[in-house]
Amino acid sequence: MLALVTMQLLLRAKCFRQLVTAYSVRAVHNTCRTGTPQNFSNYESMKQDFKLEIPEYFNFAEDVLDRWTNLEKTGKRPYNPAFWWINGKGEEVRWSFEELGSLSRKLANILAEDCVLKPGDRVIVILPRIPEWWLANVACLRTGTVFIPGTTQLTQRDILYRLQSSQAKCIITNEDLAPAVDAIASKCENLQSKLIVSQNSREGWGNLKEMMKHASDHHTCVRTKHGELMAIYFTSGTSGSPKMTAHTHGSFGLGLSINGRFWLDLTPSDVMWNTADTGWAKSAWSSVFSPWSQGSCVFAHYLPRFESTSILQTLSKFPITVFCSAPTAYRMLVQNDLSSYQFKSLKHCVSAGEPINPEVTEQWRHWTGLEIYEGYGQTETVLICGNFKGMRIKPGSMGKPSPAFDVKDNPTKTASTVRGNFYITGDRAYMDEDGYFWFVARSDDIILSSGYRIGPFEVESTLIEHPAVSESAVVSSPDPIRGEVVKAFIVLDPNYKSHDQEQLKKEIQEHVKKTTAPYKYPRKIEFIEELPKTISGKIRRKELRNKEWETTDA
Repeated sequence: MLALVTMQLLLRAKCFRQLVTAYSVRAVHNTCRTGTPQNFSNYESMKQDFKLEIPEYFNFAEDVLDRWTNLEKTGKRPYNPAFWWINGKGEEVRWSFEELGSLSRKLANILAEDCVLKPGDRVIVILPRIPEWWLANVACLRTGTVFIPGTTQLTQRDILYRLQSSQAKCIITNEDLAPAVDAIASKCENLQSKLIVSQNSREGWGNLKEMMKHASDHHTCVRTKHGELMAIYFTSGTSGSPKMTAHTHGSFGLGLSINGRFWLDLTPSDVMWNTADTGWAKSAWSSVFSPWSQGSCVFAHYLPRFESTSILQTLSKFPITVFCSAPTAYRMLVQNDLSSYQFKSLKHCVSAGEPINPEVTEQWRHWTGLEIYEGYGQTETVLICGNFKGMRIKPGSMGKPSPAFDVKDNPTKTASTVRGNFYITGDRAYMDEDGYFWFVARSDDIILSSGYRIGPFEVESTLIEHPAVSESAVVSSPDPIRGEVVKAFIVLDPNYKSHDQEQLKKEIQEHVKKTTAPYKYPRKIEFIEELPKTISGKIRRKELRNKEWETTDA
């Protein structure tokens, strides 16, 4: 398993204030399509020189956002919006840091006065990618209330579980989910206030758009210690009920500056677009804290569902310089004719959430001239490992340790996630002779067959290279001789669904044998219409694996 030293022990020295103000006096690099870092010389110096002080009191809204407002007012920040939102239908919203501050203070007053919330009270926010989601983030920071995001795909049962588990006193959502909230509100004894983002009124709800028109923008940000609770994220998981992961004002507010400065390599002139759903911690990573810690513009597209052509058209039309999306998204994007698009402003692409297949990165590089810099982290952490500009990219590797962490390859199995100063991630990886880390699998995804240890990701990466394979998931399947064998669940490309399936299975098996070590080939293959996935889009391998073993037991 991977183990890492807790961030609290490693963030030290230079004041965060220096990190922010440094950009008001330095030249901004505008070189496109290069791997040359803007914020550091090389990986070795970045790792060696990294220092960051953790002050006793810290609040991202006051200590970062309001400082960018002051730099903006005095002309020490390049002209660039702080926030830029589109809905794909011609509507746009652009805010400066000053406007972001004013609007967020209005919402802060609504939370503190109308909703009578106090520091430490919990606020669940279930909104799509609309401007109010970003305002709610900052308003919770200003009031010291605890921000708890949720994806709009949540069901009535999901919302009930989150309200009861978190003991939230307020919920902010839209008219699509308001009926679900009303249906279970009586079961949530802590829920006191309901705010709706809608053009229409609803009984029992405060209409946020109307309330914003009358709210004052004079508000004094509460003082928060760096160790005070700031946000709670419900992790999707692959089994059981979602778990609550807590973050403090320091862990994300300070910690994610590492992502912004080094992995994303952002400056105040950059426009950053992250396509992650608002319900997940990745939105905090790359849609809030990382870009705004660097004074960059956060770009957002409403996009109720992922549409490859809309993504590609947006990258072509708008001056987006840094793009972040999940491996699944990149896999879908490269299936389009990329030769018909020109990404004139794009200069840096990153990916996280799950390993990305080397073939996908090669196709992206071929058509765009840009590498995909893979990163690794968890809801519980910031960036743990990453590929950084200036490094040699090894396709399939998650790179080297972030400057904040000391990452170790620890093979000892443990039931605990904490051992001394080390946090055990539950993921298996190995480190090569050059110090690069390679993801193998979650510890419970490892397949043991005839003494061989097989990780599903390498097999899946090989499978997707076959033209008949659209998606795949590899799990263990019981075998009387080998104990376990590799089984692949495959979603076929539509063009191959009419082919002879038994012959196709043999062709795919031969492809894997020739492409990777023969012992890894799937001795069993099952074609299915779709893979079971979590609400965040991660494959539920455990569900497939349990089905295999339960069938045998029966």
